[in-house]
Amino acid sequence: MDLYMMNCELLATCSALGYLEGDTYHREPDCLESVKDLIRYLRHEDDTRDIRQQLGAGQILQNDLLPIITQHSQDKPLFDACIRLMVNLTQPALLCFGKVPDDPSFRHHFLQVVSYLQAYKEAFANEKVFGVLSETLYNLLQLDWEQRQEEDNLLIERILLLVRNVLHVPADPYEEKNVDDDASVHDKLLWAIHMSGLDDLLKFLASAQSEQRWSLHVLEVISLMFRDQTPELLVSAGQTRSAEEKQRDAQELEALRQKEQAEKRSRTLQRGTRHSRFGGSYVVQGLKSIGDKDVIYHRGLHNFKNYTHDVGKEVRRIPKRQLHVCDPEGQRRSALNVRLFLREFCIDFLENCYNRLMYQVKEGLMREQAQQHDETYYLWALSFFMAFNRGHNFRTDLVSETMSIRTFHFMERNITNYYEMMLTDRKEATSWSRRMHLALKAYRELLLTVNEMDRSRNENIRQSANVIKSNIFYLMEYREIFLTLLRKFDETKQPRSFLRDLVESTHLFLRMLERFCNGRNNLVVQKKRVKRRKRGQKPRPQVENTPEVLEETWWVVSEELRAAGFQLSESLMEGAVPFDAASETPPEEQRAEAMVRVQDALLSKRGPEALGLLRVAREVWPEGDVFGSADVGPEEELQLLKQILFANLPTQTGLLYEDEEGGLERLEEEEELESVHVSETEFNFLDYVKRFASPNIVRPYLLLLKSYSQNSSHTNHCIARMLHRLAVDLKMEALLFQLSVFSLFNKILEDPAAVVYKELVTFAKFVLSRFFALAARNNKVYVELLFWKNVGAVREMTEGYSKPGEGNKGGAKKAKWTPEEEEELRRIYAEHRDSGVPDIVETILLLLSNSSRTRRQVVTQMVAMGLVDSVKDLKKERKGTRIVLWTEQQELELETLFDEYKNTDDVLGNILKRLTARRSRARVVDKLLSMGLVTDRRELYKKRRRNALTKSTGMTEEEFFSNMVGGQQQEPSDEEEEEEEEEEDSEESKDEGEQERPKPRGKEKGSSTRESAGERNATVGAMVQALRQKGMSGPLLWLQNCLNRAADDREEEGVSQAVPLVPLTEENEDAMEVNAFQKLLCKLGVRAPANEQESFWRIPAKLTPAQLRAAATSVSLSHEGGAQEGTAEDQQGVSDNPEQRAQALRALLLARKRKRPAAGANEERSAGEDLASDSKMPEAQEESKTSAKRSRVLDSGEEREEDSMQSHGGDVNPDSDDESQFVPAKRRRQRALIDEDEEED
Repeated sequence: MDLYMMNCELLATCSALGYLEGDTYHREPDCLESVKDLIRYLRHEDDTRDIRQQLGAGQILQNDLLPIITQHSQDKPLFDACIRLMVNLTQPALLCFGKVPDDPSFRHHFLQVVSYLQAYKEAFANEKVFGVLSETLYNLLQLDWEQRQEEDNLLIERILLLVRNVLHVPADPYEEKNVDDDASVHDKLLWAIHMSGLDDLLKFLASAQSEQRWSLHVLEVISLMFRDQTPELLVSAGQTRSAEEKQRDAQELEALRQKEQAEKRSRTLQRGTRHSRFGGSYVVQGLKSIGDKDVIYHRGLHNFKNYTHDVGKEVRRIPKRQLHVCDPEGQRRSALNVRLFLREFCIDFLENCYNRLMYQVKEGLMREQAQQHDETYYLWALSFFMAFNRGHNFRTDLVSETMSIRTFHFMERNITNYYEMMLTDRKEATSWSRRMHLALKAYRELLLTVNEMDRSRNENIRQSANVIKSNIFYLMEYREIFLTLLRKFDETKQPRSFLRDLVESTHLFLRMLERFCNGRNNLVVQKKRVKRRKRGQKPRPQVENTPEVLEETWWVVSEELRAAGFQLSESLMEGAVPFDAASETPPEEQRAEAMVRVQDALLSKRGPEALGLLRVAREVWPEGDVFGSADVGPEEELQLLKQILFANLPTQTGLLYEDEEGGLERLEEEEELESVHVSETEFNFLDYVKRFASPNIVRPYLLLLKSYSQNSSHTNHCIARMLHRLAVDLKMEALLFQLSVFSLFNKILEDPAAVVYKELVTFAKFVLSRFFALAARNNKVYVELLFWKNVGAVREMTEGYSKPGEGNKGGAKKAKWTPEEEEELRRIYAEHRDSGVPDIVETILLLLSNSSRTRRQVVTQMVAMGLVDSVKDLKKERKGTRIVLWTEQQELELETLFDEYKNTDDVLGNILKRLTARRSRARVVDKLLSMGLVTDRRELYKKRRRNALTKSTGMTEEEFFSNMVGGQQQEPSDEEEEEEEEEEDSEESKDEGEQERPKPRGKEKGSSTRESAGERNATVGAMVQALRQKGMSGPLLWLQNCLNRAADDREEEGVSQAVPLVPLTEENEDAMEVNAFQKLLCKLGVRAPANEQESFWRIPAKLTPAQLRAAATSVSLSHEGGAQEGTAEDQQGVSDNPEQRAQALRALLLARKRKRPAAGANEERSAGEDLASDSKMPEAQEESKTSAKRSRVLDSGEEREEDSMQSHGGDVNPDSDDESQFVPAKRRRQRALIDEDEEED
């Protein structure tokens, strides 16, 4: 950009800075304001960076800013403003544009900015400039933290950023045209930094504890200083070469000389002895041209070896996405004085700064205090300085900070992260590949340092190396990382240098692992196995076990156990592991799985195994005697096994996939689709090497071998050693029987300088000899040359091919379709293709004549016949995955229906029947919750009638556990109702016009409930009688009082809410923990705590006052056994009508009154009168204990008062519906007294 193109305002501002006269710069009075104006101009530049380009074209930095800071550094405000402006002007072009622009016009602007930056870098290669910067930085660092101002810290950071920006400018090799050992612009810049003493200030910032905030800035500057250097060149700088180095250089020189002489001889043989003006024309027999005639060759015969049909053809253009990534430019050797200064810098840095600086940077990275991708400077510093330390008087203490298992883990995690990001972020795949290359170099340097430690003379260092190796070889992640990187190598995203470092690192790791295994008989390593489960997978069909089969199985198992005397071997007991503490499965589910495993062992007639698993499970879960008590005998264990065998337990498949297709899916089941099982196994080195016997891993090695002439001798050795492991150690040389591999071997053998590659030539001859030996036995190997082969194909090719069907052991054979069946399938598909059915495959399955066809077979055959393009076209649509938006009219309709039916028993059912647009239950529930019409989905559950409390279901897992411990059969809780609602939600209608149909299962449950009502009342009486015999009359009376009080409150308030049962005395609290008392509570309909947030049992809100009084009466009636026995037949005949049930209860009261002696009635009446007259505590006559609580005696007095009133009420009408007879006003007053006494306690 020319000067006359500069904006007039910008030009005027630049002119107001000052002028340079000779070597003296004269600033204008408004110089400071002009500098600030330039900063404001840069802040508002456009996308082409026009201001930056105009300032670069005007050379403002070279002619104005640098003279200002060198001659007027004492003016602090002006100096600070100039530093700010220069930091902005020297920003890297990538930061200005974000990335290298693809647009040609923007690319031009990008290159223009880069050219100006290169001019800035050349201007900064001045000792005076860096002398001023280092002096200013030194003065600022002399200040203590208490004396430093915020402006001082900003100036320190800006000086470091300015140095960073100048060092970051890329070199221009076309302009410099320097050779090795010549000083480039970057070398001049480094020398100016050295002469100004700035390098010493950098080392001070890296080592000082008080300056740790600048650690990342310092590390970034150091990495840019050593950008063009290699550790090997710096180590050898100024050092006399050793005899070994001289010998190695002589060998390389001799190899090059032999290669050159061989090429010269080859060219001599190709030329004729005499020159011929006419090359001649020849007919190549057997090689056809475009037509049917042979090819006519018009050149000399010595050139015929290079003949190809592609001569003269247009070179095929490679698509951009398939272009190979170019390697970065090679390293150059700087001037000797620069290398010597950098070598001394590395030595001082390692001795005084490395450990402290790397620790501070690592802490900043782990705490996410750094910027994005700053870990790349850490990776570079680790690989560079550890390599320098390894080459220069290796000392472990100088790099102890980065020599740990923690560092290995950090490298492995970064490599994995970069690899994943390279696959996901395809636009920036090349950048992620460069970062992964840095991490791989660092990981390789860690391995080289450990290998060097292993050869140390110090025993402690060797021991530390063994500890590190045992850790990295034990973990699976470190062994799998090389396999993954080799398998996923992509030359369109990763350069050839990355593959070279990867191959050398793999060679080093294998060599260290092999040496580590040779010194040990058995090496135990960690093994991880990933189990995946498909989401829509259905459970396997269960085999129906009839009672006859179960009886036969039990007879076999019991006889086997009796014959063994119930004695089990130690190996059988050790192999029974019912509980895994490391598993994420809850202990309750593992207990259920253990029970299912016992049943499976019994069904498989493995009696000892089932008994051993039962005994081990009893030790793991002793509470509740679920698997039997601790002192159980052999016969009792036998009966317990029989109960398990005949129980209806869910299968393990059912546990894993239960409710998988439901409308309200459980997120926990969706997340647990993949589980990792960690175990330990004995390591075998050859088995590990077999993992490399794969075409996906061999291909990268052969790709690198194609450039064998450019590779170093060490790289070619690494390739040959890996191929030797596969071909010789594993005897899988047939893995290399591929035409492209043989073409490469032929190129190596015909190379005039083949004598230099002795190792490759020897290996190629070995593979070719094995191929021709195999071809003599199997003439099909010539065809096999056209394909890459896996291990199975190699085995078949060398040992003989298997017949069709032999290799498919135990597998399902491919279904065969006759021509008639294919025609039928084609006809049915054509008829129903445009019918609009939701799932055409299901329709075809119903119409096929062969009903044994599965969905997969039909889909596969349709794809094979070309009826559809892909299996995805016939993929079954999952229920509930289609997102349907709600319109305003539909939301208004839903709100209107909710207001109309919110007080009905089945709110959700009524809404679903009347919705215009058909929706699933799950969608309607979610919408009601989102609209705020309901706060909990339980409000939408269908309200259960009384008979729902006693519905009889099949034996579930919980019921089986409770029966085994003598526990309760719990009444259906809210969680069970929620599961029922979820099951109902999962049954979505396939057709929008299909109406909801009643469920027959509900009818069966209702009928069974009515049939078991009388049995339940009889069971309650027996349970109450047993509790009274155990001395729990007080808790029973307290329970009766709570039930009556809840009934009174619901009658008075008209609102039903769940009421917690809060025991205020020790006796009642102890009773709530007794299994028999809890069983009684469940029988009466009291709900147990639903989750860990609830602590007390609760009286459900769905129980009516009549039901609560009936429950209280059943508790009070049962203290005389004859009452239950005399009216058992009457109880069985009671229907679900509340009026009839009330009549039956009154009849029970009358029967009780007639049987009660008159003396007992008088005593109870007098006790009740004493309690009503004053609040003194009466003496309890029914209980034998004298230490009863005050509330317990009051409850007993209340019961006597109620009984006395009933004894005087002889004119009670049994057919009356008046419920006030059971709730007199006097009893309410007594209950109030009890409440006051409980509060006082």
